[in-house]
Amino acid sequence: MSLVQEPSGTAPQETPLEFPDNRLLIDLCGPYDRNLTAVETALDVQIIRRGNALSIFGEADASTRAADVLNALYLRLEAGKTVEEADVDRELRMEPALPEVEPETGPGDQLEMAVGNRIEIKTRKKLVEPRTDAQKAYVQSLFDNEMAFGIGPAGTGKTYLAVAVGVNMFISGEVDRIILCRPAVEAGEQLGFLPGTQEEKVDPYMQPLYDALADFLPGKQLAKLREEKQIEIAPLAFMRGRTLSRAFVVLDEAQNATQMQMKMFLTRLGEGSRMVITGDRTQIDLPRGVTSGLADAERLLTTIPGISFNYFTSKDVVRHPLVAAIIEAYEADAPVG
Repeated sequence: MSLVQEPSGTAPQETPLEFPDNRLLIDLCGPYDRNLTAVETALDVQIIRRGNALSIFGEADASTRAADVLNALYLRLEAGKTVEEADVDRELRMEPALPEVEPETGPGDQLEMAVGNRIEIKTRKKLVEPRTDAQKAYVQSLFDNEMAFGIGPAGTGKTYLAVAVGVNMFISGEVDRIILCRPAVEAGEQLGFLPGTQEEKVDPYMQPLYDALADFLPGKQLAKLREEKQIEIAPLAFMRGRTLSRAFVVLDEAQNATQMQMKMFLTRLGEGSRMVITGDRTQIDLPRGVTSGLADAERLLTTIPGISFNYFTSKDVVRHPLVAAIIEAYEADAPVG
């Protein structure tokens, strides 16, 4: 554990940090001090390394925040984990972690509270960690509620995190199957003009769901689970007439579901199941004059206990930094009202 000298006042100052294990300090700094550079750029501070110590120079608040980030990353290394660019980004985005928290376990011992109350989701291939406070609240709501909505722009992890939680609950025995679906709404190209069988026609629409699953499950296991129908990926229309019991069900791109489709989907919820509905209100591809089922659900369901609504903004985008800038530019240009 490092020692932090408490800063005082608001003038530029030096905040020293000392780390007992020089090998971990090398990993903390990153290749060519990449991690230190990221912290310097984000918080407008200067970090100088002297032996097994770091000195942070900057305004008091920024220096304190930089010290919190570096301490949290060092604790991660002490726990035997790695520090990658995504981990640095997460610590910079999220509220400062609590200094000492006893580890806790969640459903099926698969959801864990890591150092400082940070959530980790276990899957077969990796640990998944929310990178913003909104993502953390969203993941927690997926475990706490039988139905949860994730609404916000592209790149905020709505679907990715939902699929991670679905895999988590499946491997821990909380549910018996995973069902992922999307509305097969054309965006400039008609399904009928695509070659192949019906399944081959809709596969391009389902590809983001395949990609997410492949991140969490080994290829052979995923293929076997799909063959045994324990994991299903299908267009929204295929849900009609079904009752989905002990299943983790995700509806992606829900802004492209009509009012009737949304009602049909939500009423498929069966005993022991969880439902997650994700969408982006700014990317509706429905014909002009057709009301989005996502907007309708927001209007009707916000006061019902057991249903949570979680919202993301461009600040929660975890893709390339340009994606957040592009989203903000489009939002600024959108007509008022």
